[in-house]
Amino acid sequence: MTTFPLTPLSFSVFLQGLLLGFGLIVAIGAQNAFVLRQGLRREHVGSVVLFFALADAVLIGAGVLGMGQALGQSPLLARTLALAGALFLGLYGWRALQRAGQSNRLEAAGGSVRLGRGAVLAQAAAFTLLNPHVYLDTVLLVGSIGAQQPPTLRAWFVLGASSASVAWFSLLGFGSRRLAPLFARPLAWQVLDGLVGLTMFALSAMLVRHALFGF
Repeated sequence: MTTFPLTPLSFSVFLQGLLLGFGLIVAIGAQNAFVLRQGLRREHVGSVVLFFALADAVLIGAGVLGMGQALGQSPLLARTLALAGALFLGLYGWRALQRAGQSNRLEAAGGSVRLGRGAVLAQAAAFTLLNPHVYLDTVLLVGSIGAQQPPTLRAWFVLGASSASVAWFSLLGFGSRRLAPLFARPLAWQVLDGLVGLTMFALSAMLVRHALFGF
């Protein structure tokens, strides 16, 4: 039976996936506003959180698996994608730091008409599957970075990145009553964006090191 023992190295890979997942998901956007709105309305919150978390986990797993097979056949492609990912994360971090200097807030306003579970999940599916940035982030970017890990540690990376989605969407959905006033304050997002920017720079540096020196 295949096991996944927790070691310092596997924990490090899990942490990389967790930080990357948080860095990409913590931003003012349609998904977060939708989850926060459903939480404030107390309408099918568990179903929405579960859908978004499972969708992210499936896309991340598919990305890591597919990229792992492709990169295993071409070391040059693996190094190229690692450097491209590092550049993307660096730019993403820079944009996050720029946002930290601006006043933004998360709006969670919605209509008063209550919707059935099917209609709510249809909206959640549209926010996820019809958003090209979702595929860019989860399948291409996270997949290519996760595929840089040794095959025996990729499951830990997927678990870390997926855990970020579970934690963040659960926090937004089930903690919406307390979090809505906080996330309506620009300062909260400025602090978050500052942390995201620094995290992305750190992950970018790790990718460059891996691409150039192999560790």
